[in-house]
Amino acid sequence: MKNRYILTSLTVLFGIGAMFFATKVLSRGSGANILKVGFVFNADTATAYTINFSRAKNELEDAFGDKIQIYTKYNIGIGRDCENAIESLVTNGCRLIFTVSYGHGSATKLMAQKYPEVQFCHATGDLSGVEPNLPNYHNFMGTIHEGRYVCGVIAGMKLQELIANGKIKRNQAKVGYVAAFSFAEVISGYTAFFLGVRSIVPETEMVVRYTNTWSNHVLEKKYADLLIDEGCVIISQHSDTAGPAIACEEASTKRGKTVFSVGYNQSMTDVAPTTSLASCRINWTPYVLGATEAVLKGKKIEKFVKSPYKTTDASAGFDRGWIEIMGLNRRILAPGSLEEIESTIKMFKNEGITVFKGNYIGVNPFDKNDVWDLRRPFIECANRSAPSFCYVLQDVITVEE
Repeated sequence: MKNRYILTSLTVLFGIGAMFFATKVLSRGSGANILKVGFVFNADTATAYTINFSRAKNELEDAFGDKIQIYTKYNIGIGRDCENAIESLVTNGCRLIFTVSYGHGSATKLMAQKYPEVQFCHATGDLSGVEPNLPNYHNFMGTIHEGRYVCGVIAGMKLQELIANGKIKRNQAKVGYVAAFSFAEVISGYTAFFLGVRSIVPETEMVVRYTNTWSNHVLEKKYADLLIDEGCVIISQHSDTAGPAIACEEASTKRGKTVFSVGYNQSMTDVAPTTSLASCRINWTPYVLGATEAVLKGKKIEKFVKSPYKTTDASAGFDRGWIEIMGLNRRILAPGSLEEIESTIKMFKNEGITVFKGNYIGVNPFDKNDVWDLRRPFIECANRSAPSFCYVLQDVITVEE
């Protein structure tokens, strides 16, 4: 009887222990309780754009811990390459997939049709309002033209200081821009930057050079050097490497030229400590966290990220922390810059700035008959998160081949 009692007690204890172990495993998000999340990147963490998304991915992991499991695909191209990557993630059980390149859009939507039980979130895309409308296909992007405009204000303050100190004459207020492609996103960005500069120094003119690639350090630096040689005293960029910032630093320290840089997606102060003024970027974390929480709770994604649109699209700016100014180089900022930055961001938060307006005529480079008179303001991101301003301003912005 005693031995039977001991055996029974051990059986009960073993059962309790097994139940405790199973509870611990489930609490750590194993099996059916875990949400598997996939990321499809068009490059690797050698590029600043991917680094910013990796930052969001890491913060997602920190926020949800054992409730999620993350799968990542790097260096994924468009079309079939993207489809194969997504297929692999779905096979691994991912129920939420983020694709981050504009070129991933068509493949992502195609796979969303194929797998209606999976939520697909495509950054920088513009297909959520296009037939077929799919409840599981989403677009998202921050209103980066706000950040570009603020960076333009920073550059304008520096130009104003250079003019006041006699470093340049007012008719030498010329800025250059190293741009990737002649997409609306890029045109919108450099125009917002330019109009920010002009809000401080109205005489400013700008020269743009397209690299026709997102990430080519040698070419970006070469084009920045050419712009500097043409008399541009501030260089900004919509490209992925530090090439333009390094060109400015070398021109200043080795060639005796007065030139400063404004970056994108990363702080450039490490490679251009005496010439880098500031940078801006989209903070992808709020959307990634919100979308994941929505899927975990079985809710609609746009309810958690407060979409301003009627489609499965989401956008925000300084108002919800989706846009950030980074890498402020206080040692070389013009006097009053910090106050001007704070004031401008506050106005954006209060919807007090319409960027694309003024006595300008813009022409669509792909359709010369498509003209916009900015005396009628163009409201960016009014109907979708992807930028749509695609007009090159006549007489004040020159695009060079």
